[in-house]
Amino acid sequence: MKLNYKRTILIGFAFMSILAFWQFYDQVIPYILESTFGLSTFTANAFMSVDNVLAVFMLPFFGMLSDKTNTKLGKRTPYILYGTLGAVALMCVLAFFEKGKNFTGFIITLMALLVVMATYRSPAVAYMPDVTEKPLRSKGNAVINLVGYIGGIFATIVMMFMLKSETNEAGQKVYTSSFTPVFLVIAAFMLVSVLIMVFTIKENKVLAETNIKDEEESQQSGKKQKLPKPVVRSLVLILLSVFLWFTAYNAVTTSFSRYCMNIWNVDLGASSGYLTFATVAAIAAFVPLGFLSGKIGRKKAVLFGILLMTVCYTIAIFIRHETPLMYLIFGVVGIGWASINVNSFPMVVEMCTGSDVGKYTGYYYTFSMAAQIVTPLLSGFLIDKLGIGYNILFPYAVFFSVASFVTMCFVRHGDSKPSSKKAIEEQFASDN
Repeated sequence: MKLNYKRTILIGFAFMSILAFWQFYDQVIPYILESTFGLSTFTANAFMSVDNVLAVFMLPFFGMLSDKTNTKLGKRTPYILYGTLGAVALMCVLAFFEKGKNFTGFIITLMALLVVMATYRSPAVAYMPDVTEKPLRSKGNAVINLVGYIGGIFATIVMMFMLKSETNEAGQKVYTSSFTPVFLVIAAFMLVSVLIMVFTIKENKVLAETNIKDEEESQQSGKKQKLPKPVVRSLVLILLSVFLWFTAYNAVTTSFSRYCMNIWNVDLGASSGYLTFATVAAIAAFVPLGFLSGKIGRKKAVLFGILLMTVCYTIAIFIRHETPLMYLIFGVVGIGWASINVNSFPMVVEMCTGSDVGKYTGYYYTFSMAAQIVTPLLSGFLIDKLGIGYNILFPYAVFFSVASFVTMCFVRHGDSKPSSKKAIEEQFASDN
């Protein structure tokens, strides 16, 4: 049993396209809302949260819908292709309204764009487990994440070189170049990435070649097989774990810049450097961690990741001044986060039949997105409304990280590891 690296990388081009968009969206759209259209930070943040709210409802729906789709292009490819085409067209329209400072047109188009993006994320992520045997899915997910992050890096580089800025009299960074070329370059990258995937990977042909058995078995009786109660219990526990570790991690990533300013009295550049270092460490660790899961199993790899992050959050509580040690701490956080992400999604889809991969992919994203809605509000309430201040940030992260470790310990299903040294070697042998 061997992982087809070439095919997995090409399937990852869809995820690469998606991450390029979100990297651009998270960095540029808030600035446009505040600077071009004069919205307050609160109002801009409200618009920026719409994608998470949409994701909670739409990702499971379109994941399940793609499970039932049967076309000449396959069941995932139509959503990926036509969703990308729609998103690219809307990005061009969005650039037009931004340039013309048409707020109504911009907001309507932005909302439509977020809806379109939500239609194909689950199908894009479900594609890999569709054509990858269960024991190989952690390794496949590591490759998919690695390819996806290339899209995020590309978007960052584009913005770095194409957006010129200067500091105004108030000491704020102000962009002086047009955003239109950046919109168009990111849109072109998204389109080209997906077209490469569509023209090089014929979904129906690959599905016929791989012939993943669980889908075939689930259709033998002509009825959907119900999950046994112990499996349902494990599914609920791992989804709860997903919610908890995202609650911890996203509280840190969203509030760390303000933590640096309020606790360490340093500027935004410092926080950005630490978070970037965590991302680089995660990228470097994806493939080795896929190998690690082949040796010790997915559940232990996830628990290892949670433990690393919990230790780092705990140490950070006692660091009262900026120190280079934080680069090491955030590097380890990145490795822990990579270990969790490489293995947790395959554990979720391990519990379903092949005909339900899209639906379970949607479940995974529902819980992760729900955490990203809840944690800014909950941590903000503790920091601001209760007056505790930013000192609560890392204890908050420790609490939810420990909680995720506890719930994860009771997960009894979804693991899959080779039973022999030979199987491990085969798992990580590449096809020519």
